[in-house]
Amino acid sequence: MAATLIVLRDGSQGLEVLMLRRAEKANDQNSGASVFPGGVIDAHDRGLHGFCNGLDDGAASERLGVPEGGLDYYAAAIRECFEEAGVLFATDGAGQIVALDKLPPDQLATMRHAAEQGTDALLSLCEQHGWKLATDRLAYFSHWLTPPGMPRRFDTRFFLAAMPEVQSVRPDGRETIEHMWLRPAEAVAPARGLKLMNVTRRILEGLAQFDSVAGLMAHAHGLKHIPRVMPRLADGPAGRRPVNMEEPSYEEVGHLDPDGEGGGRYAHEAGLVTRLSARVVRVTGDAQGALAHSYFVGTAGGDCALIDALPASPAHIEALVAAAPGRVRWLLSTQAITEETTRALDAWPDASTLPPGERIELGDATLRVLLGDGEAQPRRFLLVEERVLFTGTPDDHAAGENEIRWIAPRHGFLHSPRK
Repeated sequence: MAATLIVLRDGSQGLEVLMLRRAEKANDQNSGASVFPGGVIDAHDRGLHGFCNGLDDGAASERLGVPEGGLDYYAAAIRECFEEAGVLFATDGAGQIVALDKLPPDQLATMRHAAEQGTDALLSLCEQHGWKLATDRLAYFSHWLTPPGMPRRFDTRFFLAAMPEVQSVRPDGRETIEHMWLRPAEAVAPARGLKLMNVTRRILEGLAQFDSVAGLMAHAHGLKHIPRVMPRLADGPAGRRPVNMEEPSYEEVGHLDPDGEGGGRYAHEAGLVTRLSARVVRVTGDAQGALAHSYFVGTAGGDCALIDALPASPAHIEALVAAAPGRVRWLLSTQAITEETTRALDAWPDASTLPPGERIELGDATLRVLLGDGEAQPRRFLLVEERVLFTGTPDDHAAGENEIRWIAPRHGFLHSPRK
């Protein structure tokens, strides 16, 4: 569990956000990255509950949607910001933000040194000076979970807060070595050249929609439900990268590789063979410049059906022959029967293009043959055991929503029915 504090201010050209550059370290995948202040929750953060102002654990937990310990995240966000950036969201006995800039330099240096030595430093400072953590000045904003398959995973809550006017940013020189105030759009611009983690980039892109601290804070306070965002790792032409939840490949990646072990793809390529399940193999081909899928359905080593043998180019037919998991008994199509379809018979002369009835039994796989209104030929096929609908229409609900778990389209990625 971790907490991050996004510190904001209004600059001359609009909203600005505090970015810290991490120190260069060996064996650290985020070495040199530009980040927001933050880190893991520590056992001492629970001890800070009694020094939190304007928020108790019940209210904090309700806001974060956790049974208990919600205030730990708020306290950790403030503690990490003080340790890494030297910015402390705390109030004095008069209820005013602690004016760190007005403290004697040697006293401030002692505080920073203590913060570097251990996570209990902030607890000691609050006890010594009677300070309260200004948790009421933080706005809960976002919730991200690191993708499965990463060496280290973090369940992180992100908070927003306006930079105190009586303080200055002072990177600790150990974890963070530089700070920048940047407009969010500037921070993500390629010309700026910052190394950004996926989550940091995505949040900055969201912040760029706002012009002022007040507008952004009002938006955050008004959020009723903050969902957990969890990207997934997948492979493709540019190598492995995180796939975000709004990308077309996200559902398929989660289906094929729920634990992040490899095998999911964020892009299809001609000649790609993908085993979608024990009963389904997909082969992707190039159909006049556009990628299209063919599907084998059946038990490995037994009879199978080939759905959409298009494009029937020599290269694709060769790929299909190599990928066939068993004897092809039926050549089915979600498209109108064409010369291209019949040309596939040259590879499987014993196969039939006409289903034997409403059901095709393929070992432990059963295909329901669906005929739409006014259609002379079936264009949809439902794999009963896995509730997978093979269709030429990506959002086809012909079999009824309760019967469909996944849609396997001729173009694009496997996905669940759109509600």
